[in-house]
Amino acid sequence: MEMTVSNFDELIQQVKQKNVKDGGKKKVAVMCADDEEVLAALVEARDSGVADSFLVGNKERILKVAQESKLDISNMEIIDESEIAKIGEICTDLVNSGKASVMMKGLVATSDYMRAVLNKEKGLRSGKLLSHVAVFDLPTYHKFLAVTDAAVTIRPTLEEKAGLIGNAADVMRRLGVRKPKVAVICAVETVNPEKMPATADAQKLSEMAKAGKLGDVFVDGPFALDVAISKHAAKVKKLDYMDVPGDADVILADDIESGNMIYKCLCNFGQGRSAAIVSGAKAPLVLTSRSDTHESKYLSIVLAIATSGN
Repeated sequence: MEMTVSNFDELIQQVKQKNVKDGGKKKVAVMCADDEEVLAALVEARDSGVADSFLVGNKERILKVAQESKLDISNMEIIDESEIAKIGEICTDLVNSGKASVMMKGLVATSDYMRAVLNKEKGLRSGKLLSHVAVFDLPTYHKFLAVTDAAVTIRPTLEEKAGLIGNAADVMRRLGVRKPKVAVICAVETVNPEKMPATADAQKLSEMAKAGKLGDVFVDGPFALDVAISKHAAKVKKLDYMDVPGDADVILADDIESGNMIYKCLCNFGQGRSAAIVSGAKAPLVLTSRSDTHESKYLSIVLAIATSGN
């Protein structure tokens, strides 16, 4: 994006303005689009000027779902195909050919969706680690806050954590953050390699960043979550002289359990809005859960479009 945005309302406006400047909306390729909530999010994306879409899947079922849900998809392109593997191949081909900028999961098993993405010949592999990046717009925080990884990377190695940082930092740069601040989250701020190996990883990642091995990004830790996002906590613990404490752009969790707990807590108790994508492929992937709200699905499309292409 051309300038830093701090909430989803600003991001939506920037996407719409860029679409006008570029002469048209980018498109989302939807795998198995016969899902009411997904179609509703796509209709909102179209009507709000964010994105258009290719609806790939069984045409009869797609039209039936739209009719029963009273959703107008009359000007959306439907590509009729019933075989799961072929639907996935069509979607990845739309992205690889440049006709679509984003791929989105519809009413299909995550394993089938990712199988299409990871196909060695026709998928969307880029050579980078794929990781889940969730972005939150919270009333209690002064800017966007990203969390990684809550859904894809189960127990990342040190090398994989570096990859997680790279993907999340790239997302934040595309939201206008020139040099993202990454807080490596642990339970304490002291390094204890024997009993708390996550703290040792945090120290190593901080050293790697200072040596310029992680790109244009601030990385520091170990920090407890409060230190990462609260200037008061950072001051009390005498860490407010550092760049990251109290002003983190990205929260890096140690593993999928801690990442998922942070993510779900912010979703359910944060009283804010959220979006999530899988980063690291040739194009952003919208991989929403059946339990995600309609708003979250729509905002995930917004985030994917905002972070795709140039």
